[in-house]
Amino acid sequence: MVRVARFEKVSPQRFVADWIKTFPQQTIEQAVVAYEHLKLPQRATRGSAGYDFFAPVGFEIAAGSGLTIPTGIRAIIDEGWVLTLYPRSGLGFKFRFQLDNSVGVIDSDYAFSDNEGHIFLRMTNDNRGGKTLRIPTGTAFAQGIFLPFGITVDDDAQTVRNGGLGSTTRA
Repeated sequence: MVRVARFEKVSPQRFVADWIKTFPQQTIEQAVVAYEHLKLPQRATRGSAGYDFFAPVGFEIAAGSGLTIPTGIRAIIDEGWVLTLYPRSGLGFKFRFQLDNSVGVIDSDYAFSDNEGHIFLRMTNDNRGGKTLRIPTGTAFAQGIFLPFGITVDDDAQTVRNGGLGSTTRA
């Protein structure tokens, strides 16, 4: 196994600001409680490829609905590696639980952006049976896998990231 990254919590200030922006009906006190419940991603077994991401609070998603989840987590990743994000397999199978962008891609320079590299997951319960998905606080709901990547021989990218979601395409 190659060790290529580490997970950290974003700062309490970053998390609270992002939490309140995502859930304006929540109080600062509720955001602080969510921050206190953050658990760094971890593998369930020695053979697991995926690092489980845990719910900072319990949540429900009705069939056909979605929810954006500020995870409170950032990943410090070695250059040449990427963190890919997926729903937990069982939830995908039982509920058609999915990331709205299919696969999340966390680049190695994202951790140093203005938002501290705060990872958000926009998830949808797309099951056709009308089942509501219930995730209790602390339950694994997504997973991340570190993968190496290559670049073309004529690559000359020199731009430095300074922003969060979608920032590499903003002028």
